Amino acid sequence: MADLKTRFFGLELKNPIIVASSGLTAKPQNIREFSDLGAGAIVLKSVFEEEVINEYNQIAQSKTSSHFEEFIDYFDYKIRDQILANYGKLIKDAKSCSKVPIIASINCVSSGDWLQFASQVQDAGADAIELNLMILPSDLERNAESNRRFYVEAVKEVVRAVKVPVTAKISSYFSDLACMCRELSEEGIAGITMFNRFSTPDIDIEREKVVPAGALSTVDEHLIPLRWIGLLSSKIQCDIAASSGIHEGKQAIKMLLAGANAVQIASTLYKNGNSYLGELIKQLEQWMQKKGYKSIADFKGKLSLEKVANPAIYERAQFLSHFGGYNENQ
Repeated sequence: MADLKTRFFGLELKNPIIVASSGLTAKPQNIREFSDLGAGAIVLKSVFEEEVINEYNQIAQSKTSSHFEEFIDYFDYKIRDQILANYGKLIKDAKSCSKVPIIASINCVSSGDWLQFASQVQDAGADAIELNLMILPSDLERNAESNRRFYVEAVKEVVRAVKVPVTAKISSYFSDLACMCRELSEEGIAGITMFNRFSTPDIDIEREKVVPAGALSTVDEHLIPLRWIGLLSSKIQCDIAASSGIHEGKQAIKMLLAGANAVQIASTLYKNGNSYLGELIKQLEQWMQKKGYKSIADFKGKLSLEKVANPAIYERAQFLSHFGGYNENQ
């Protein structure tokens, strides 16, 4: 039988298939099922600082008393305390019903709150922390360097403040993505997950209205993290996990060949049901047996930039068909 063990989150995992942070991982019954089905690790639904802000704003709008300002700090503290207490309970419940590592996921928008959130989820018993780092570079008052420093400072502060391993889940929205990943990896981080998916708007042309696009990823989306994992897996000082567009075993295998240590999945579980997790693991194992690989290490990174026969394929930015004939079989 093939050995599927790998490392991510600074932990040894029994296989590289990780259940990503989503609504599915907010329920203890799902966590128990994913554990029984053989997940390598489970990332809990993120706790968002924006939850605190939204709840605070709702309370503020409902208060008409001129004395409300005297209690601003009190309400802010109470809301944070309650949300973090609820998340701590989720961590403890997850730990009690899971045989695999439980990872806390936190998402903050102001630098000072990372430490409070990270310390409390560590105290609740999380095996590791994933920093869910998402800033859309659309604010004209924040330049690229300002956004970059937010990511680096958040990672630096949390890594120094907690004892459990820390990883970062980032987006691909950087003009210097390679340098960004290298800098993050040099801050003692245990891993980087590529990539976060932003909520995307669409336009309904019949109603002439802006509407949310589909929340679930499509298979084609795996090609973006595939490129960057192939480019960076041998060049940065931490492990990499792939996320987005991984719907079958074949996409997971591609990511491992490109150099990923693990993959995170969610959309495929929404589409195919929780039990598909076991099928995906089975597909990986069957492929390894067919190829004669005894362990993940036997083929991980085999097709990364450093090892592939034609590295220009990873770095090429233009379609060759713009300059010559197109042949779909090439």
